Amino acid sequence: VQLQASGGGLVHSGGSLRLSCVASGSAKDAFAIGWIRQAPGKARKQVSCMNTSDGSTNYEESVKGRFTISRDNAKNMVYLQMNSLKVEDTAVYYCATFYYCSGPLESWGQGTLVTVSS
Repeated sequence: VQLQASGGGLVHSGGSLRLSCVASGSAKDAFAIGWIRQAPGKARKQVSCMNTSDGSTNYEESVKGRFTISRDNAKNMVYLQMNSLKVEDTAVYYCATFYYCSGPLESWGQGTLVTVSS
């Protein structure tokens, strides 16, 4: 399983970023794929997930209405559009696969750091 995230950076509060993830190997055939994040001193948490069978999506409550997950099957890419970013969104974001969106984490790749300044 290979998952490579990119697109992180430093942005002011209220700004936007788009994260990208390229999936290779068995990750391309995952039942569910999405994003998790880990803020300093906090537990890892699912941010968003897409079930690959029907395209249905889940979002963590704090990002609903601000973040949008999407997928380009032809390119084996998954994206996370993040708008109206808040300081509390600061974290390392990882592209990840799941057995199903509300289920356990299956695998994850190298993360990308998102820093939101006030």
